[in-house]
Amino acid sequence: MRPKKEDYIPYFENYINLIEEGDVVSALKANHQSTLDFMEAIPRQKASYFYDDGKWTVKQVFNHIIDTERILSYRALRFARGDNQLNPSFDENLFAANANLGETNMQLLMDEFDSVRLSNVLMFRQLSAKELALKGKMTAGEASVLALGYFMCGHVQHHVNVVKERYL
Repeated sequence: MRPKKEDYIPYFENYINLIEEGDVVSALKANHQSTLDFMEAIPRQKASYFYDDGKWTVKQVFNHIIDTERILSYRALRFARGDNQLNPSFDENLFAANANLGETNMQLLMDEFDSVRLSNVLMFRQLSAKELALKGKMTAGEASVLALGYFMCGHVQHHVNVVKERYL
């Protein structure tokens, strides 16, 4: 089942619409593999490339994907366990500025994304329909666990599309 519009904040819609699969576990798995395949195909000399002043490097984009996935999975876990306390937003630029990527290479980022996503596939596989429907509070509004799973995939796909269009 896919999330309904009342299951998420409007900001999520464009991201969720990037995902075609009809269930969250299939979406997570398909997006996982396509992302790993894409990362593998990026020429290694492009890892530190940025397309304009003030823009992130390819490594920073993928590190942002991983950071965001971790935050979204934490929110999904809290909401699935009935914890409806407000989950604050995070400053993606602060995270990017403070990530030590000097010695990080694309293979390490691929391995990290692989591990984080596999963990999320396992988490979502064991959630019941009741747990997927639970909602929690974020600074921008409420979202269901299911919507967070789809947003994870859409967020990754959005950034993959940006890298394809502007970096390669």
